[in-house]
Amino acid sequence: MCGRTACSLGADNLRRACAYRDSRGRQRQPEWIRAERYRPSYNKGPQSSGPVLLSRRHLQQDADSSERVLMDMRWGLVPSWFKKDDPSKMQFNTSNCRSDTMLKKSSYKGALLQGKRCVVLADGFYEWQQQSGGKQPYFIYFPQTKDAVAEEKEGEEEWRGWRLLTMAGIFDCWEPPAGGEMLYTYTIITVDASKDVSFIHHRMPAILDGDEAIRKWLDFAEVPTQEAVKLIQPTENIVFHPVSTFVNSVRNNAPECLAPIELGAKKEVKATPSSKTMLGWLKNSQEGSPQKKENDLPRWTSQFIHSPSPKKTSADILQQWLGKEGQPAAKKRKA
Repeated sequence: MCGRTACSLGADNLRRACAYRDSRGRQRQPEWIRAERYRPSYNKGPQSSGPVLLSRRHLQQDADSSERVLMDMRWGLVPSWFKKDDPSKMQFNTSNCRSDTMLKKSSYKGALLQGKRCVVLADGFYEWQQQSGGKQPYFIYFPQTKDAVAEEKEGEEEWRGWRLLTMAGIFDCWEPPAGGEMLYTYTIITVDASKDVSFIHHRMPAILDGDEAIRKWLDFAEVPTQEAVKLIQPTENIVFHPVSTFVNSVRNNAPECLAPIELGAKKEVKATPSSKTMLGWLKNSQEGSPQKKENDLPRWTSQFIHSPSPKKTSADILQQWLGKEGQPAAKKRKA
């Protein structure tokens, strides 16, 4: 399942990180819709709002369906047919949608068949492993790499930061029966967990790895539903590390939520010199913070304009940030 995420980039950096090539091969950045509503967070839970990508044609009928926009939507899908005046009165949880029933359940089927597909953006997501002494949280995300695989072009802003996790979602638009502002909401599609993370939990979000998968999922005018749903598969191209139980409370919203810890050590957040290095980088990723030197960050023309990372490669940028041997690094579970 997916019940907690982090998305710590500020609005402008998030837009830069989502650069893509349109149907004519031009490099573009998605336009923000209502950017002022977006709030970065290291600890997002259902009913909070979060950033998603969608086709502009959902908002403008004559737009190119391959053109993307960014929008802040509430997590937890409210179907357009919901009749009560308060969405909180819904009797069922719609933060996640199982891939094997999404074309059967009325909450999702109508929106999906209408092409209301979106990509939910995050630094990564948290999942809890059940243990005899309680639950151990993990942070799960894409492998990070320094290698630039697309040519840089003069005059283009280059994104050199974190590669965002891109999860397949469904959205819908609900209008209050008495009238008022339309409410945009989304759900994250889940699949059986891949082998590497199944020891943590048996479900995981459906992750779209690479811009071609993202393009097909978003472009509902060119890619019909039955073709798009073939993209919904588990992926092995993820890494993870254990984090402190500090993340357990959704009220805790700080870089410490996703900082690696050593299992077996005390779970309290420690302010060691090495952790301060990583946490300082995370804090500086917000808009208005001091900029890091160019060589301190992984180089991406865009997080989307590249080939998917090799499945068994874990280029752990977190270890670089920690800057000290012996610190916990992102892991893949051995077969």
